[in-house]
Formats: sequence, structure tokens, C-alpha cells
Amino acid sequence: MKKLKIPTWLNTRLGFFLLLTILMWCKSIFAYLADFNLGVEGAFQQFILLINPFATVLLLLGVALYVRGKKTSYITMLVIYFILTMLLFSNVAYYREFSDFLTVNTILGSGKVASGLGESAMNLFRPYDLLYWLDLPILITLLAMKKIKMQEKPFRGRMAIATTALAIMIFSGNLFLAETDRPELLSRTFSKDYLVKYLGINAYTMLDGVQTYKTSQVRAKASPTDLNEVESYVKSHYAQPNTETFGLAKGKNVIYIHLESFQQFLIDYKLKDEQGKEHVVTPFINSLFHSNSTFAFDNFFHQVSSGKTSDAETLMENSFFGLADGPLFTQLGGKNTFEAAPSILQQTQGYTSAVFHGNAGTFWNRNETYKRLGYNYFFDASYFDVTADNSFQYGLHDKPFFEQSVQYLEHLQQPFYTKFIAVSNHYPYEQFKNGEAGFPIANTKDDTINGYFATANYLDKAVEEFFNYLKKSGLYDNSIIVLYGDHYGVSNTRNPDLAELLGKDKTTWNDYNNAMMQRVPYMIHVPNSTKGGINHTFGGQVDALPTLLHLLGIKTENYIQLGQDLLSKQHQGIVAFRNGQLVTSQYTILGEKIYNTTTGEEITNPTPEITEIIKKDKEAARQQLATSDKLTNGDLLRFYTESGLKPVDPDQFVYKKELAQLENIEEEKGEKSTSLYSKNKDKSTVELYSTKTYEEYNGVANTTSSEPK
Repeated sequence: MKKLKIPTWLNTRLGFFLLLTILMWCKSIFAYLADFNLGVEGAFQQFILLINPFATVLLLLGVALYVRGKKTSYITMLVIYFILTMLLFSNVAYYREFSDFLTVNTILGSGKVASGLGESAMNLFRPYDLLYWLDLPILITLLAMKKIKMQEKPFRGRMAIATTALAIMIFSGNLFLAETDRPELLSRTFSKDYLVKYLGINAYTMLDGVQTYKTSQVRAKASPTDLNEVESYVKSHYAQPNTETFGLAKGKNVIYIHLESFQQFLIDYKLKDEQGKEHVVTPFINSLFHSNSTFAFDNFFHQVSSGKTSDAETLMENSFFGLADGPLFTQLGGKNTFEAAPSILQQTQGYTSAVFHGNAGTFWNRNETYKRLGYNYFFDASYFDVTADNSFQYGLHDKPFFEQSVQYLEHLQQPFYTKFIAVSNHYPYEQFKNGEAGFPIANTKDDTINGYFATANYLDKAVEEFFNYLKKSGLYDNSIIVLYGDHYGVSNTRNPDLAELLGKDKTTWNDYNNAMMQRVPYMIHVPNSTKGGINHTFGGQVDALPTLLHLLGIKTENYIQLGQDLLSKQHQGIVAFRNGQLVTSQYTILGEKIYNTTTGEEITNPTPEITEIIKKDKEAARQQLATSDKLTNGDLLRFYTESGLKPVDPDQFVYKKELAQLENIEEEKGEKSTSLYSKNKDKSTVELYSTKTYEEYNGVANTTSSEPK
């Protein structure tokens, strides 16, 4: 047997350090490719993925280079290497079960992780897992047998510092490339998947640790007495329900339809094609907006910040704001206590709750936050047939999304509270740029604006098809359908190029025009009711929850909600934004500028009366935002008991094999089951769902029916 030859460079501390660095890089890349589904697209993201393990491995292993003792230095390197391997492999195992990455809180509560894996833990391991661990005993054996010799001479201090500096430089370059491809990566923290894809497991864990520490510090300093100020604000701000509408929809199913990036100006908008022919962008949604069965609001504003879509969900379902810096879903969603709509309805009215979303469950940390909100079920992309042809970077397109959702919807026990998150009308609006949506492309200098109308039209068709199913299946008459826009679709920087399409002058477009563009639709459609109509009340997303609960006949005076019922005669109509700006029916206040909301004229010399009104409005907006921050940053709802609600236990919700869970409930309930499937004599209603292709909408072919996926 030939004597094993070890390269001489491995007999130096630097050589051994480089070997461990290369091995750790290989393991990381192997995990990225074999075990994680990071959604890497294009050569640029692949390049970032290849370099992202280097910086943190160099930085962390480099600590051992400062240790002068021979054995101590080598042992330190091996211990750090073992910890990095353990961290990587723990994430691999956890990801296989939960399609998610470990957080510091999860690691600290490792007992919960183990119980979450249960008896299936052994099934998580794969034969190739040896590749993650085999090198460690080999390296230790080679060192013990002195096949790899330990260098006596300490590593130079200047070289150790240079290695650390190199690691920092590589990380800075990595971060620059990541921010180039995904702006605001750190400030908005879209998803754990994104952080791992762009910066690596180690960087993600360190960032999560920093955020966890910051949150824990604020949370640790909070006390029950901090609630006094919050409760005082809520009581003084409470608006009595309108007796004419309170309980109008009592006991009905609630179906939320999330209209992605949908702005109010799209309602009734007609786009002219190159021949001058007008095309109605959203004919079906228009019909809902004008129906006397719909409570429609034309002065309803989004109030999101960097959390965008997730901030809208925070506002709509909790009646408080997202964070001033970063998204609440990702920073506090998996930690805080909530008294959100799903929990309120379940505990007071026996509602079942579910979210449907054709994107990864980890996006915006939804898979953790929804549990805290009290959602019984979350059907993410793993429950849908998602292909390259029926999806794009943000998930499944709206038509197949709604179509495939009904196979789960029909098994929910009624009454239910559901949310459908549509995504096709999402930036960059290039999904149908070649006209395959069957709708014209606008003609401006901005391609983003040009495609916006086609994607909105596609969303409109998808919503119409879903409504048709609700009517055919019988769910329509026993439900209320709430449609809302989550945030702007065309940004302020692009608005001047949109101006001409809106009949405005690009050269005179100003901040007031930008503020008015933040209107988004809010419609509560109550079938068979005639009390609806277009309401001109000024309000925002923070007002949605008390409005809904009052329509359902649920009193809200004992809940911590910062908004007011939009149908209440006591509604104040002050719309606060996270950037400190605000809008009322009288005045629009943008920094130091004041505009007449009705005319858009700037008020440069306000009278003492106007100045006093502005002062009061500013204070009201400031107080609402400050109360929200106090509530969320201190996690004060954990101290609140006046609502009579029990704290939500997130561990009771398992977002795996959910159809089987629903079917088991139907079987257990037997004749008492209230699901649509059971009511339909255990026969599926999926075949009632009809959808059309783009060509069929243009009159080229016939309607097709969908089959269960």
C-alpha cells in the first residue's frame, strides 16, 4: 500500500485554513443545489450564489489565525468549522421538512424544532448527507496521525488582519452585487430565501441574530403599564358602528381578494389603442364598484411602507401599521402576539380561516406570521401546479391560481374567512407585454407603465371567473367578498410619464398628484343587499378591520384597533402615512407643503384657522403612528386581556398535508360537516369552474372547464 502523500502546503496554518475554507464553500454550494430551492434566475444570480459563502467563512475561520498557540489554533479552526457545518446541515434538515430556514429564535427553542419534526425526523436524512460530515473525522484522523503536521510558527498578526480585511471586502462586494440585483435587500428583507440566495446561510443567521437582539431589547423593556397609553388612545378614538349596517353580513363567509398593485385610477379607466379605439381595463371590477350591493370607497388610501404587500396585510387584518423601518412580517411576525381577524372570527364566531397564495410560503415570512395571526390553513405554491408556462417570478398567474384554489376551498368548514393573494398585476408588468393577454399595451416612454393595463385586465378576468364559480357553487349567496388594492403599482418616479394617460400635464405634475395616486380600491360586496353605493369618506387600510367586523355584527370596543369603521358617522377621515404625510377631505399635508385636497391648489399663506386645523390633524396622525409603534415594538398585546381572546398558539397549526386535514374533519363531522363539498353530497364542485384562454376572450374559441389538479 502506497504511503499517503500530503501536499506540503497543508502543513502550514494558512494551508489548513484554506483547505477548510474550500471544503466549507463546497458544502454550501452542494446544499444550495441539492437541498435548497432558492429560485436562482440568470447568470448574475448564479455568480452571486457562487461567491456568497466565501466572505463569512473567511471571516469566521479567520478568528483562529489570531490564536498563537499551535494546538489551540488548529482546534479553534476545527471547532469553528464544525459549528459552520452544523449550522448548514441543521438548515438542510429543517428545510426538508418546513421549506424554511432556521431563525435564531428557532435555534434557541430547539426543543420545539425537534417536536415539530416528530417521528419523521429520521426520514429527513439522505444517504448523501455523509458528504456534509465525512471530511471532519478524516481531517481529525490525519492530524492525530500527523499525516497533516501542525505548524509551530504562529500566523503573523498583519496577515491575520489582512485576511479579515479581505473577508470584509468580499462581503462588501457581495452585498453591492446583491443590492444591484435586489434593491433594499437588507432594509426590506423580503424573504429568508432571498437573504440566503444573495448573502449565504452564515450572513443570514448573523443578520437574523442582530434583528432578534434589537427586537428582544425593546420587547424586554416593555411592561403592562405601557398598554395604558395605547388603551387610552383606542378608547378616545373608537367610532360607534352605523346602526343601519351593523350586522348586515352576520354569519356570512368572508372572501378577501387581494388586488396586487391595483390603484384606484384603474376603475372606469379606458385605454386607447394605436387606432384610437377605447378599451375598458377592468370591466368586471368596475361593475362591482358601481353595484348597489357593494360598499365602495373612492377615497381609500394604502398606508404601507417598506413592507409593501405584507404591510397591507398587517394593516387590513390587525388595524395597526407596519414598522417605520422594515417589514413587520419578517421582523416581528414570527415573534409577536396578535389579535387579528382570523383569531377574532374563530374565537367569537367559529370561523375557519385560510390563505391561498401561489408563491413560496417563506416569502415575507408568511408561513410563520400567518400562524401567529391565527390562520388555520395556508395553501402556498407547494399546493399548486406551478410551471414555467403558468407562472412568473412572483408565483402562479391569477387564472390558474383561482382555478386551482377551489379544490381546497370547497373542503373548508363554513363559515370561513379566506384570503386570495393574486400576483399577476405585479411589477414589472411584462408578463403580457407581447399582447398575449388580449389587451393593448400602452404607448409611453416607460415599459413598466405600458404593461400595467394589460396585467390589470388579466386580473379583472381572473376575478370574474372566480365570481362565476362562487355563483355556480352556491357560495356566493352566503358570502361577502372584499376586494382591496395593497399599494401603488406605478411609483412616484414614473408618475410623470403616466400623466398624459390621465389627462394631466407632465410638466406640472407635483407631490400633491403623487399623494392622490396612493388611492387604492376598497370594496365590500354583499350579495343581495341594496344598501351599498360609492362612499366618499376618506380612509385607509388601518380602517378596514373595524369596518368588516361591524358589518359581521361583531362589537370592537374591547379590541386594540387603531382604525375606525368607515361606515360610522363618527369616522374622522384622517389618513396617516408612515412617512409623516397625511390626507383629509380638506387638506393634504406633505412635509411643509399644504394643499387643498379638493382643488389641488397649494396653500402658501394659511389663515390662523387653517393653521390650527393642520396642527390638530398632524397631531392626530402622529399619535396614531406612535401608538402603533409602541404597540408592535413592545409586543404589548401579550399583556392585553380585555378582549377576552385567548393567545394564539402557533404550534397548533401545521401547514402540511392540509387537504388531508380538511378531509379528516369532514369525515369526523359526518352529516354535521358544513363544507361546500359535504353540502354538495360529497361531490366536488371543481368542474363548475370555467376559465377562458386569451384567444377565447377575443372570440376565437369556446369556453373550457377545469379539472382538479
